[in-house]
Amino acid sequence: MADNDTDGRHPDEMSLEELREEIETIDREIVEKIAQRTYVADTIAQVKSEKGLPTTDEQQEQAVMERAGDNAEQFDVDANLVKAVFRLLIELNKVEQRENR
Repeated sequence: MADNDTDGRHPDEMSLEELREEIETIDREIVEKIAQRTYVADTIAQVKSEKGLPTTDEQQEQAVMERAGDNAEQFDVDANLVKAVFRLLIELNKVEQRENR
C-alpha cells in the first residue's frame, strides 16, 4: 500500500497526533470521492430518465460489485467491507433516482 505521508516517514515513526491528522486527511478525501461519485451517478440518472430507461440496472450493479471485490483484493482490504460500502452507495443512489423522477 502506498505511503501517503507528505514527509516520507513511515507511519511507525509518526506521533499519535500526526497519525490522527493523516486519518483526517484520508477521511476528507473519501468524502470528496463519494461526492464525485454521487455527482456522476446523478448525471447517469438524468440520462436514464431522458431515455426512459429503468432506474435499476442489475447487470451494471453486479459489475460494480465485482470491481469493488477486485479492488479490495488489489489493496488487501476486506472484500466484504468494501462490497458493503458499495452496496450502500448503490442503494442510496437508487433511492435518490426514484425520488427525483
